[in-house]
Amino acid sequence: MQKQRTIKAPVCLTGVGVHTGNKTRLVFAPAPVNAGVRFVRADLPGSPEVRALARNVSSVCRGTTIANGDVEIHTVEHVLAAICGCGIDNVVVELDSNEPPVGDGSSFAYVRMIKSAGIEEQDAPREELVLGEAVWASKDNAVIAALPAEQFRVSYTMDFKHPTLPAQFVSFVVTEDTFEKEIASGRTFCFYHEIEALVKQGLIKGGSLDNAVVIGDGVIYSKERLRFPDEFARHKVLDLVGDLCLVGRHVRAHVIAMRSGHELNVDLARKLLSIVEKTQKSEAVVQRIQGGVMDINAIRRILPHRFPFLLVDRIVEVKGKERIVGIKNVTINEPFFAGHFPEKPVMPGVLIIEALAQTAGVLMLNTPENINKLAFFMAIENAKFRRPVMPGDQLRLEIEVIRWKTKTGKVSGTALVDGQVAAEAELTFSFV
Repeated sequence: MQKQRTIKAPVCLTGVGVHTGNKTRLVFAPAPVNAGVRFVRADLPGSPEVRALARNVSSVCRGTTIANGDVEIHTVEHVLAAICGCGIDNVVVELDSNEPPVGDGSSFAYVRMIKSAGIEEQDAPREELVLGEAVWASKDNAVIAALPAEQFRVSYTMDFKHPTLPAQFVSFVVTEDTFEKEIASGRTFCFYHEIEALVKQGLIKGGSLDNAVVIGDGVIYSKERLRFPDEFARHKVLDLVGDLCLVGRHVRAHVIAMRSGHELNVDLARKLLSIVEKTQKSEAVVQRIQGGVMDINAIRRILPHRFPFLLVDRIVEVKGKERIVGIKNVTINEPFFAGHFPEKPVMPGVLIIEALAQTAGVLMLNTPENINKLAFFMAIENAKFRRPVMPGDQLRLEIEVIRWKTKTGKVSGTALVDGQVAAEAELTFSFV
């Protein structure tokens, strides 16, 4: 398992912000485990901070702006791309103005800062977001999707239908090495016909050919030759990596984007952050049941069932992803006893099977990949009913996992009363 990482020592950079034109001093400083990425406005009273999370994005107009109340930091994507690309988990980014220095319009200056400061492993495991299913966002003719994968890969298709800029496609497994060599130096760009409108919006006050490439009709304006034939698509990947840093965890997925910009990137980041936060809630529940106990309130947070069909009262044992034991107290007040049978109340066998299934559901739905899913029956095999269950009995519902995959699971369930088997079956589920 990979460890969390921070930088070894503070390191600074000065320059102007591309949109505000403000002169800024930026300092990267080490941060403790689980701190994440935090921007600090050292120029404001109390040095307020803004966490680099998608929920804090306040604007995506020609860049990604994050805010905490009235405290704003503009155009953070190039800084975040370097942090993510260098595999940094925890760092403080201190500024004495409201926008980081633009450098040459890429992330390369920030990568050099991090390398010069040195990278240090920390004594805590890195938490990654591993997807169980596709997540996507779209608008007009642009789309972005994150698909389950073993590595973090970004594939980008760019097509602006511009005569000077042909369609470009790039695809990278984003590692520390590939980010530094193939992505970090891609520079920001704009079209010549956009400049007047951007100036009227009060933007690009610090923009120049020192930190951007301008695309005109039949000509490309730049202080130097293009660094790659597909430099523009590489810069789009850079922006995307930076925006996905706002998930707050390293993302293990294949991200496929077509014409996506900051708006869709951040939309996807918000959806992925939502999965992270739901996972954290689930992990908190798991922590509460270590040692083998989960009360009805915790069960209700996992199972969608409600009266009169919630048939597990308590969890008394959990063993990883292998075994779970639940309790169902059977009383005369159960609604089914009114008709099954009035003169000799007996719990229906199918409801005993359902109680076993719900117990298995508590185990299988309380995982990051199955949050917000339902477990539907695919098969019931080898079901046997050994003795009747009546009011006053307590069912002990024992589940052993036979097979557990991304989309399906199979368990063996046994329901006991006073140590005697009342029912048993093998149950197969589909997670939907």
